[in-house]
Amino acid sequence: MTASIYLVKGREKSLRRRHPWVFSRGIQRVEGKPSLGETVEIFDHKGEWLARGAFSPQSQIRVRVWTFDRNEAIDVNFFIKRLKTAQGLRDILADRDGLTGYRLIAAESDGLPGITIDRYQDFLVCQLLSAGAEAQKEALIEALNTCYPECSIYERSDVAVRKKEGLKQRTGVLSGEEPPKFVTIEENGVKINVDIVGGHKTGFYLDQRDSRQAAVKYVNGKRVLNCFCYTGGFGLYALKGGASQVVNVDVSQPALDTARMNAEMNGYPLENAEFLNADVFKLLREYRDRGELFDVVIMDPPKFAESKSQLVGACRGYKDINMLAMQILKPGGTLLTYSCSGLMDNNLFQKIIADAALDANREVQFIERFAQAADHPLDSAYPEGFYLKGFACYVK
Repeated sequence: MTASIYLVKGREKSLRRRHPWVFSRGIQRVEGKPSLGETVEIFDHKGEWLARGAFSPQSQIRVRVWTFDRNEAIDVNFFIKRLKTAQGLRDILADRDGLTGYRLIAAESDGLPGITIDRYQDFLVCQLLSAGAEAQKEALIEALNTCYPECSIYERSDVAVRKKEGLKQRTGVLSGEEPPKFVTIEENGVKINVDIVGGHKTGFYLDQRDSRQAAVKYVNGKRVLNCFCYTGGFGLYALKGGASQVVNVDVSQPALDTARMNAEMNGYPLENAEFLNADVFKLLREYRDRGELFDVVIMDPPKFAESKSQLVGACRGYKDINMLAMQILKPGGTLLTYSCSGLMDNNLFQKIIADAALDANREVQFIERFAQAADHPLDSAYPEGFYLKGFACYVK
């Protein structure tokens, strides 16, 4: 018998708006004994059916909704349907931007809570972040093999958030072949080597594609500092855009080595590129203290806030690093700055940059806004899907 969840009166409102989460405090009672990741029926306090979702007894998000259609079973066909729908959007983007690497499934935003799938050529890289995703792994793999028989499937569920769901971290081949050291993808005419097994996330930051392309128009003939460069994404586009010099900075030497390899592979002039192993915060202070200036600074740091308790510290970090960036920009220079912290509100991030400008004794005008690339869509019922934000700032 399928277990059932009954909600506290009033807590059904978000589900009626098709929001896919049920929090633990919104549950009045549980009928049956659902196991980790088991599919359960969700009812309001009067017993009216609302949705069908995956139960996660250790998470504050106690149920993640699979479907709002009572006639839709959670089986292989369910996943095939979701995959085909998602692929329709990606086909448009792949044709438009010349993509051989893109996000195929963006979790809740594509109707598959806790599931992220990135495609790199003929490799599908999966992150299963929720109890429901883990419980449905076999059905998902079968659906992927049905829809993409030419692809191998690799798991990168080595993410700390799985602990909140009562899950261990996992990596490895789920179907097909082991990935090679690098899989080469292409976007907007730029070739990039991706390390699926050992790289960040699933191997690359696909979500910054649109921002990388937008950066091209700010760099022609300019001296560019690319902070937290990883494998050189923004730096490659800067070289493509005709930058006179690009200084790529990261604390990871393997990432810098890949960045150099990527520049060579694209045929960009290496005499215009530098690959510097350094701590960005310390390096910015050194540049400031010796009066070294740049025309463009690109600031794409890692996530500073993993939880609400870290948000205050994250605000200080973003303010400090943007202040330092402004202090090493020539008058009339451009700051391209980003935050991938989902807990960082767009308006708050703008205010932080404004405060940083005051501390840097510079005047700033916001001239362009950025968000995650189009293969990371934002579902109308799930505003939490918006996490990446950025600004192009004219710094006087």
